[in-house]
Amino acid sequence: MTGLLGDKRRFAVDVGDRDGLALRRVDLWAAGQWLTCDDNMAYVDQFRHAVARTATWVRSGPVPVRPFDMSPAAVHRRLLAEIMDGEQEYERFGFFGRWGWGPTTDNVTSFLWREEDGLVITLEFWREAHLLKHPEQAGTVFVAELQAVELTGILEETATALGHGQGLPVAGELSAGPDADA
Repeated sequence: MTGLLGDKRRFAVDVGDRDGLALRRVDLWAAGQWLTCDDNMAYVDQFRHAVARTATWVRSGPVPVRPFDMSPAAVHRRLLAEIMDGEQEYERFGFFGRWGWGPTTDNVTSFLWREEDGLVITLEFWREAHLLKHPEQAGTVFVAELQAVELTGILEETATALGHGQGLPVAGELSAGPDADA
């Protein structure tokens, strides 16, 4: 176990115990919300690769800027509506899904963009079973703001923790974008 990496009010990861050779408990938080409440068992190799690629992408700077002059929650809703209407251009704002974080994060819709010199992460729980247990979260968009260096640091530490202390993958493995083969 690594202990908590980050701040649950912004973005945090807790890499826990193994469950066999391929799985490991990974708990994620953003905006004070426990994101992996439905499934916190990650396939280590796939998850580590996705987290490392995300860290490289954020560190290299191509995170898009806020696309609309609205509040973060309104931007989230408009991005979601545009994507649902088939506007593929806005898919570049996707966070967990775009980067292939897998089933541990498929219970939330999430977006990421640059805001001045920081980052904004928005998320919304959508799974009916979750919303029945937590009706107060229905339609709620949660917002976290943090610096890019904070997010990349957490992601890089997570990738290292998942890699049995072997460090991050070689640079060539990290340079691939979200559409590259995993």
